[in-house]
Amino acid sequence: MKLLITRPLPETVMAAARNHFDVTARESTLPLTPDELRASLRDYDLVLPTLGDLYKADVFADVPKPRARMLANFGVGYNHIDVAAARAAGLEVSNTPGAVTDATADIALMLMLMTARRAGEGERMVRAGAWQGWHPTQMLGMHLSGKRLGIIGMGRIGKAIARRCQAGFGMEVTFFNRSPVADAGVPARQVSMAEVLAADVVVVAVPGGAATHHLINAQALSQMQSHAIFVNISRGDVVDEAALIAALSAGQIAGAGLDVYEHEPKVPAALLAMENVTLLPHLGTAALEVRADMGRMAVDNLVAFAAGKPLPNPV
Repeated sequence: MKLLITRPLPETVMAAARNHFDVTARESTLPLTPDELRASLRDYDLVLPTLGDLYKADVFADVPKPRARMLANFGVGYNHIDVAAARAAGLEVSNTPGAVTDATADIALMLMLMTARRAGEGERMVRAGAWQGWHPTQMLGMHLSGKRLGIIGMGRIGKAIARRCQAGFGMEVTFFNRSPVADAGVPARQVSMAEVLAADVVVVAVPGGAATHHLINAQALSQMQSHAIFVNISRGDVVDEAALIAALSAGQIAGAGLDVYEHEPKVPAALLAMENVTLLPHLGTAALEVRADMGRMAVDNLVAFAAGKPLPNPV
C-alpha cells in the first residue's frame, strides 16, 4: 500500500513505516498545501498527516472518490481533520493519545514556572548585559508552592498536570470538566468554571474543535484574579487571543504562558512585546523519544488497518 508521510519524522519511525508500506515522505516541514491535500487523497492508499494539514470538508468534497482509505494522524489533537467528512468519504481516522501526555504536562509546568518566576524576562536581561547584580527586591515573582491551581479539562494531560503540581509544589487542585471525573488521581475538587478561573494559576488542557473555540474569552478572563497566571497548552483557538491581549494590557491578569497560538505560527506583536508573557514555539511534545513513540503509534494504526484489524486508536 502507498503511504504518504506529510512531514519529516524521526528515522526510527520512517524505518518502521518502510518495513510495511511503499513510503513517500515529504521533505518540507510546512503543512500540506491545498493542492497537496487533494492529491494525497487521490494518489495514496494511506496518509500520515499532522497538525496544520487541513483536511476540511471542502478537501473531501473536491475528491469525491478518494483512493485513500485512512488518515493516521501524528498527534493526539485532530481538530485539523473534519472527521465526519473523512468518514463520509470512506476513510478511517486515528490519533496518538497517551504518548503525548507526560511531555505536554511538563511543558505546562515549565510555562507556569517561567511566568511565575519571570525566567524569560530575567534571561533577556542577562543576555542584554543589563543585569547589575543581585539585590533583595529584584524581579520578584509569584511563589507557586501552596497556591491554588485551576485546570480546565481533566483528561489524561489535565491529570498529569495535577499530579505534578500537587506532589511537587503542594498546590491545591481544582478543576472544571464537562463530565464528572470519578478519580482525578490526586486530592482535587471538581468545581464550576467560575471557581476554577478564580485560582492563582489557570491551565487550559481541553481538546481543540468547535466545542471549545474561544472557550477562554473576555468574560472568562474577567473572572480571573489580578495576580493570576494563565497557561495554554491545548490548542491556540481555545483562547480569544485579542481578549487575552486586552486582559494583559489592562493588568486584569498578571501574566500568561503560551505554547500555542490562535493563528500559529503567527504571534501577535502585542504578545511579543510583553515581558510578562512566556512564549514557546509549540514545544508540547518536542522530545525525541516522545515524537518517536507518537510516530510508532501512528504506524501501528496503519499496520492494523492494512491487516484488517481494529484500529488501536480510532477517533
